[in-house]
Amino acid sequence: MEEFNSGEEVVFNPDEISVSVKEVCSLILGNIIINIILNAIGWMTSCLLISSQCVEGVIGGTDYNQSKVNQWTASIVEHSLTHLVKQGRPFKYIVNCTIMQKSGAGLHTANSCYWDTATDGSCTVRWENRTMYCVVSVFAVAVAL
Repeated sequence: MEEFNSGEEVVFNPDEISVSVKEVCSLILGNIIINIILNAIGWMTSCLLISSQCVEGVIGGTDYNQSKVNQWTASIVEHSLTHLVKQGRPFKYIVNCTIMQKSGAGLHTANSCYWDTATDGSCTVRWENRTMYCVVSVFAVAVAL
């Protein structure tokens, strides 16, 4: 965690503030629209949208940086879980995130579950940019009410 240094002079730049306000307004409007869409679609589609949005929000425009991978994976998993739980559906969730630098090596993943296919489900999002791959798997296990 960064320490606050009260001896440092902070320069106010109104252009930076207006950009920040625009970004916040865009995020709020985006979240409202996404929530409306999620209520109208099924679990699988909402899971894919949420996972993709979380990955894009955390690592969207960045290059691979090994020192940040632990932070990125934790953030993607936490944000995904938070948004999935906010839907209020009766599931327990398991979220897994893998980030790998693009180096020409292969990346193979597989998941297998023994569950009730009528009530439980999973989805996997594969995302990439020019420097890395990200694979997010979400498992939803129905809670008996």
